[in-house]
Amino acid sequence: MNPDAFAPAVVAWYQKHGRKDLPWQHDVNPYRVWVSEIMLQQTQVTTVLDYFARFIQALPDVQALAAAPLDEVLHLWTGLGYYTRARNLHKTAQYICTNYHGEFPRSAEILATLPGIGLSTAGAIASLSMGLRAPILDGNVKRVLARYSALKSYPGSSQASKQLWQLAERLTPQQDVAQYTQAMMDLGATLCTRKQPACSRCPVQKGCLAYQTEQQHLLPIARPRKVMPEKRISMPLLIEPSGSVLLYQRPATGLWGGLWSLPELDNIAQLDSLLQQHQLTLEQQQLLTGLRHTFSHFHLEIEPWLVHVKRSTASVIAENNWLWYNPYNPLRLGLAAPIKELIERTLIQSHAGDPQ
Repeated sequence: MNPDAFAPAVVAWYQKHGRKDLPWQHDVNPYRVWVSEIMLQQTQVTTVLDYFARFIQALPDVQALAAAPLDEVLHLWTGLGYYTRARNLHKTAQYICTNYHGEFPRSAEILATLPGIGLSTAGAIASLSMGLRAPILDGNVKRVLARYSALKSYPGSSQASKQLWQLAERLTPQQDVAQYTQAMMDLGATLCTRKQPACSRCPVQKGCLAYQTEQQHLLPIARPRKVMPEKRISMPLLIEPSGSVLLYQRPATGLWGGLWSLPELDNIAQLDSLLQQHQLTLEQQQLLTGLRHTFSHFHLEIEPWLVHVKRSTASVIAENNWLWYNPYNPLRLGLAAPIKELIERTLIQSHAGDPQ
């Protein structure tokens, strides 16, 4: 297929078969495109739909996001994972309001320098909401181009990524860039899928080297497998008679950065020290069913303990990064998904403690 014929074929297919009713495809502006693109990183469209609707309803524009407390942003993000995305959204919104008067820069190059955006997301914002010519290379597009060029190396490697960016740049048209960008994402999401690609309906089948050589089921090359290490921790759910549970706010950077979590202990033998720190008296403790959570680079094995405690009359939380959280009348805090699951499973479903 002549490279000049690639974009027209993809756009023509999109006009007939592409997705046009996703919520961020209505009232298109840079803010809505940006939020949707960040949410869609590492996350399926079906999962993002409800999160996007709630987020936009609560924070409808970049000014509202910039002015919101980080806890509110993390609360709206709870369950989506990869929370660095939410922290970067908040940081970038404040930067845009401070340095660009609340207007997104009309340059993919400048957008790509902002926290959490990067080249592909910058290209999506610039092309979809501004009509600027800018290539993208998200996961779906990367898969399409890797098959189209029969790339023989893992697409995530630096050399392969460079080749794919060159191809993306070469194939991106001068006209209809918004439709082309959406078409490429749709092509990867609906036809050129990881498993069982629908090659018979693909608009660029004739030029696809993977299809011509019958390698579409072998490409792209998978990420080299590595053994994931495991980390084990104990997490006590310290419950007072009212049903409130003690939480602490994790540091702003690192895993679950800025989120509220249960205390972490190397083992339950360290519980006494934690109780003394907060002037708590142990009433009863019980080992609960464990929970396994997988991060991108390791498995976390959580050993949860239900620990009923009483506060002394002098008990006061002196540190700002600790609080008593009432799950029956919850504050709007950002909770890591496993922590939210543990609290709901232990306190609400088992009716531990009586709400007041």
